[in-house]
Amino acid sequence: MIDILFENDDMIVLNKPAGLFSIPDRFGKEASLKSLLQEKYPAIFTVHRLDQHTSGLILFAKTAEAHQELSTLFEGRTIEKKYLGLVMGRPPQNGTIDQAIMEHPGKKGQMVTHAKGKAAQTSFEVLKYYKRYAWVCFQIHTGRTHQIRIHAQHLGNPIVADDIYGDGEKLLLSSIKKKNFKLSKTEEEERPLLARQALHAHTLQFELNGKSFQFEAPIPKDLAATLKQLDKWNSEK
Repeated sequence: MIDILFENDDMIVLNKPAGLFSIPDRFGKEASLKSLLQEKYPAIFTVHRLDQHTSGLILFAKTAEAHQELSTLFEGRTIEKKYLGLVMGRPPQNGTIDQAIMEHPGKKGQMVTHAKGKAAQTSFEVLKYYKRYAWVCFQIHTGRTHQIRIHAQHLGNPIVADDIYGDGEKLLLSSIKKKNFKLSKTEEEERPLLARQALHAHTLQFELNGKSFQFEAPIPKDLAATLKQLDKWNSEK
């Protein structure tokens, strides 16, 4: 469950699996990456977070000094953070979404774009179009809660299987293959290709104490399998 990609005296960089909380939830009933790390390390400091169902790169500081330095990087615009995501529909080839974000006034834990919110900016580039989807690289220039997910919704192309800002529908092979799909005789119902929001924190790049760091988390199996089926059955001609 703990996939450490890099470690030194200042920080630990991990590849978080989808489904695992970054830090303990408010009820403290489910496991989190931070609580698992605390079993091994005496001091771990939260620098940033990933949503529970987003996979990929996450970084924790090992000292108070490193925590302050890294937090300053993440709060500013001196760190490059790129995500990969599968969205619904056909967004523009590239662009920048510049929409402030605030918490929904009536729904705790849910965000909304609003002029009174905090400034938020996301750049994006379509890597590949499919018939009904697009594989997109997102770069966030600010670090607001649910930023990519709500900006994708604002664009009109929500993240696939997003249960808050999209339709929440799991991606099924039958929805991709259509006429060519047949359920296996050993299965009573179809298992989804992708059962969580299609978002992955892919790369991090920054400088700390005069040193340059660049990290990349490989695409997880569920997203890789989804892309393979899309390439086979849903590619544009």
